[in-house]
Order: sequence, then C-alpha cells, then structure tokens
Amino acid sequence: MSTRRILLGVTGASGMPYTFKLAKVLGETPGMELHLILSKAAKQVLALEADEPLEALTTCATAVYSDDDLAAPPASGSWLHQGMVICPCSMNSLAAVSQGLAGSLLHRAADVTLKEGRPLVLVPRETPLNRVHLRNLLSASEAGAVILPAMPAFYHRPRSVADVVDHLVARILDRLGVSHELSKRWNGLPED
Repeated sequence: MSTRRILLGVTGASGMPYTFKLAKVLGETPGMELHLILSKAAKQVLALEADEPLEALTTCATAVYSDDDLAAPPASGSWLHQGMVICPCSMNSLAAVSQGLAGSLLHRAADVTLKEGRPLVLVPRETPLNRVHLRNLLSASEAGAVILPAMPAFYHRPRSVADVVDHLVARILDRLGVSHELSKRWNGLPED
C-alpha cells in the first residue's frame, strides 16, 4: 500500500483543539488518507469546544463513517491501515477498548486494530482518575494500546494554547511515524 491510511476516532471527552490540529496535519500530509469516525457525544462536545464547525473537521478526511455503521470498512481486519488514534478518548471508550467491547464502529475499529497488531493510540483527557479508569488504562496498555494522555508539557516554553496543542499532536504523530515540524526536538540542557 503506497498511500498511508490513518483512522481517527473522536469521542465525547474534552480536547477538541487536539482533534482539529491532528486532523488538519494528517489531512494535509502528502500520501496520507485520513479516515474519521465521530461518536454522537463527540459531535455534542465539538459544538461546545470548537471555534470551527464540524465541517472544518470532516473536510480534512478522505472518508467519514457513521459510528453506528458496523459494516463500514474499518470494522474489518482485512481493511488495511497503518494505525488508529482515539483523540480525545473518553473514559467510556477507554472502558470499551480495555474490555474488547465492540458495540459501535469506533469501538469495533479499535478492537480490530489491536487484534491485527496495528498501532492504537489512546489520548485520554480526564482528571482526576479513579481506580476504574486506572485499571482500564492498564488493561488497554496490556492489550497493546499506547496510552498518550493529553497532559501539557512546559519544557519547550509554550507561549500560547496553540503551542501546547502542537506539542501533544507532535507526540501523537511521532507514535504513528508521521513526519512533522510542529515542535522542537529535545537536545538536552543548554551548556553554560
């Protein structure tokens, strides 16, 4: 497969600025197909958090699938892709992934991604975490998912919210093996 396919699942957790930036970068990457699944709750949170309309997100994608369409291509392991990201990942979706539940297309696609041994990156954005959340994070990690929480870093000296968003999206892209120039690489402490 010469074209790379990445599947982006969007759930109802807070963190839509991450989603928009990730979709924009992936959608503009040459040789990349972005396939998108939005849960119903994601659409509600988008309306609350996003400065842009839903169409600004969906136009970044090569294909958009309905979360209740369990016959869509991402529901099958024979549909090839190079990785899936759930960003943001709600605690509901984390629980479904950690327990192998597949009642929606988004959850089925995550389950298929794990069973096929493809990269699955979960970007949870919840605080504080209770014991159930922690157990589900561990279970998902043990099943093969990468847990990449939406936790800002400050060593790169962000000057805006956009800088914080770019830094996290850069870490997601790194896990997918997608080249980018969103943030500076760490080169150690400056010499005196």
